[in-house]
Parts: sequence; C-alpha cells; structure tokens
Amino acid sequence: MRIVFMGTPNLAAGVLPSLADAHDVVGVITRPDAIRGRGKKLVPSPVKQRAQELNLDVYTPETLRTDEAQRLIASLEPDAICVVAYGAILPKSILDIPRFGCLNAHTSLLPRWRGAAPIQRAILAGDETLGVSIMKMEEGLDTGPYCLQYELSADEMHLPDIEEAFAQKGAQGFLAALEQIESGTVEWVVQREEGVTYAQKIDKAELLLDPSDSALRNIARVRASSDAHPARATLAGRTLTVIRAHIPDDEAAMQDAGELAPGQAIFKGKRLYVRASDEVLELKTVKPDGKRAMDAKAFAAGLQQGKNTVLSWGRA
Repeated sequence: MRIVFMGTPNLAAGVLPSLADAHDVVGVITRPDAIRGRGKKLVPSPVKQRAQELNLDVYTPETLRTDEAQRLIASLEPDAICVVAYGAILPKSILDIPRFGCLNAHTSLLPRWRGAAPIQRAILAGDETLGVSIMKMEEGLDTGPYCLQYELSADEMHLPDIEEAFAQKGAQGFLAALEQIESGTVEWVVQREEGVTYAQKIDKAELLLDPSDSALRNIARVRASSDAHPARATLAGRTLTVIRAHIPDDEAAMQDAGELAPGQAIFKGKRLYVRASDEVLELKTVKPDGKRAMDAKAFAAGLQQGKNTVLSWGRA
C-alpha cells in the first residue's frame, strides 16, 4: 500500500522502520524543527531523523489546516495514513483523503485514556495493564472504532521502556490492520461509553517528588517522567532529575535506611536512599542540573557531606 506516516516523538520513530519495510511509505509528516536543549538550537523531531536515515521524503508543515498542507498530502495519493503521536488534530479534509482512512496507534486500551498523555496518565493512576489500540480516526478526540488491541503488564516499567515496547506493538498492529483492511476481513469495534477517561497534558509540577507523599506515588512520578516533564527533587541542597528509582525490599536496605524519617536521605553501602511518607525509595539514576545522567552512587559520592550521613531531600 501507499502509506503516509505521521508522527513526531521517539515512540513514533520506533514504529516507522517496520512500516517502511512492508509498505511504500510515500511521505512522512512530522512537526517542524524545534528549539531543544541548553544550546537553544533547532533540532529535528525523532521521526524526521529516522525518516532521513531511511531515505524517505519528509514534510514539516506548520499546520494541517491550510489548503497547501491538504494539497500536499492529497498529491501523495495515500491508500492509508498511519498516525502515531503526531501532536496535532487532523482536520476532516485530511481524514477524508486516503481511500482506507486514517489509522492511529493510540497508546491506551480505549476507551480508557483518550487524549494527549495516555501512558503517563495510566502510570500515575496506578494502572496495572497498559496497551495499544489500532483505531480508525474520526473528528472526535480518540473516539473512533478500533480493530486491534495489545496489552502490556505495567510492572515497574519506566516510560522509555514502555514506549519501546509500544513501538513494537504499534508497528505490529499497523501491519496486521492494513492486511485485514486490504483483504476486507477487518472488524471494527465501536468504543463503549462506559469507562471513558481523558488523559490531559502533564503539568511539570505534577511530577515533582514530594517526601510528604507515599513511596508509590513518588515512584509513579519517576516512571512517568520524560525530558519534557522530568521527575525532580532537591537532595542535600542540589536540584536533580530522578531518572530511575524503585522501592527496595531487601534486608540491607531495611538495615541501612529503615530508621530514616520522611524528608531524610542517606548514602550507605554504595546505595542512595530517600524516605517518603511511608517507605524508603532507592534512587538508581539521577541527572544533577547542568550535568549528565549518572548512577546515583556516583552523584552521592560527590556530595561534601559524604556517606553514612543523614541528608535532607524535598520538592524541587
């Protein structure tokens, strides 16, 4: 089939190669280059970078609501448009272009978590099962029928791991759905009205770690964090992003950190612990402001207070 692919972040970039291997991807639509990082330089989206590696034609319209953008996509004559986290709503004039419609690999088990941040909202809500739905797009916000759903056990997975798994599921789902559509065997399931929830955009303040909250709530913030919305805290007067953390249950951790009070931290036995309102968290990977990501033990070893000293930690 002739496919137009639309997407922007790493998750979408992970789907593109499998689709390009199996079909004729005649164009890739992604968001314009944006200023990212401390260097304040224009950086292409992950999808644009991946498309260029695959020698695919890339287009970066500012908006899809102009006649120019709509003429561009129509000129590509797609049989289907495949969308993963593009970052803008597709107008009806574009939804109507491909003969087999527009498909979206939406990262939730619809109708739960329609909207902008389904994975993060599922993690923060404590959902034990996450998933991907291959949905036929319509004018409503993630309201269209779906033909395939894939489940994933959340366990203690962090956002980058989940996105990597979902990229594989999304690619698998697109290939299966396109085959079913072409053969006329596809079965669309209309979303039920019960159980609808909306995944609003994440506010940065939501992911600030807080010693007055439970360990589980703080771990969820770490698991849901990203470069755009990091899980941040202060420790011994230093502000940092917590990239990896977990709740330890081994005897050494209980001995070394069991007596900490909420808001206290300690570096002991080459492990860095912080106490939430109810339990201890062990920080595994952190990124101090202005530095690269590092093992928490390397960060703690550089603190002037040294090891075996009770430290303080709190909201950034």
